[in-house]
Amino acid sequence: MVHRHNAAEVMLTGWERRGEAGFGVTGRWPRHHRFFAEVDGCHDPLIAAETIRQAGSLLLHAEYEVPFGHQFVMWNLSLSTRPGGLAVRTTPAELDLDVTCHDVKWRGKTLLGLHYEAVLRRDGEVVGHGGAAVTCVSPGAYRRLRAPRLDGAGPQPPLAAPVAPYEVGRTSPADVVLSPTGESGRWLLRVDTRHPVLFEHPVDHVPGMMLLEAARQSTIATLGRTTPPSDVVGEFSRYAELHKPCLIEARRLPGRGAEESVLVTGEQDGENVFRSVVTLPPAGA
Repeated sequence: MVHRHNAAEVMLTGWERRGEAGFGVTGRWPRHHRFFAEVDGCHDPLIAAETIRQAGSLLLHAEYEVPFGHQFVMWNLSLSTRPGGLAVRTTPAELDLDVTCHDVKWRGKTLLGLHYEAVLRRDGEVVGHGGAAVTCVSPGAYRRLRAPRLDGAGPQPPLAAPVAPYEVGRTSPADVVLSPTGESGRWLLRVDTRHPVLFEHPVDHVPGMMLLEAARQSTIATLGRTTPPSDVVGEFSRYAELHKPCLIEARRLPGRGAEESVLVTGEQDGENVFRSVVTLPPAGA
C-alpha cells in the first residue's frame, strides 16, 4: 500500500482513523539504512520525507479506497525537522504521525486528489512536520497521459560518471545522483535505474524522491556543508523522463539569519520539471 516491494523499505507499521479527515499512523526507522544514512549522529531528514510520502499512499488506499493499480501524482512535498529529535539511538526510532487531510476532491465516489499534513512525534515529542498534494490517476488515464512521452522514447542513455561522492555528502559513487557538466552550479541528473532504493521497483519516470536527493546533493555541493537540512520543499510540475537529460541548477538564496538556503531547479527539454528550496540550519546548531 506504500508502493514499495521490499519490506526493508517500508517505514510504516500501522494506522487508525481518528476523525472524518484525521488519522494516526505509526512508523519505525532502522538504526542504519543503506541509503538514508545517518549524518552527524542523526537520521537522514529525507527518511522523514519518505515516511510522509508513504503515509499518503497508505491512507489513499486504505481509507479513501483508491484501487491498487491507480497512480498517485505528487505535486509537492514539504518537510521541516528538529535535528535534535532525529538523533540515532541504540534502538530503532518509533514514530507517531498525526495526519490531517484537506481539500479532498471527489467525482461521485471516486477520489480525485487531496492535500495532507503530517506531524511526526517521537516519544511524544514533535520532531518534524510536512505535507503533500496528490492527484489520483486511473490506469487508463495514466496510459493516455504518458503515451505521448513514452511512445518511441528509445533506450535510456548510458549512465554518466558521478561527481566525487565527498562533494555531495556521499561515501559511495552508486548513491551519487549528479554528474558534472564542467560549469559551476550545474549538473546533469545521474539516473541509475538499478539503484536498490531510489528504483526499488520499476517506474517509467524519475521518482520524486530522487529529485529531492538531487536537490540535497546539489545544496551540499553549493554550500560545502554536509549538515542535514532542517527544511526541504519540493514542487513537481511535470514528469522527469528517464531517457532524456535533466539539467540540475543550484543557486544560493539570500539568508534568513544564520540559516543558508539553496534554490534547486530541474529542466528537461527546456521545461521546468521541479524546483526545491533546501535550508540548512546555522553552522554548529
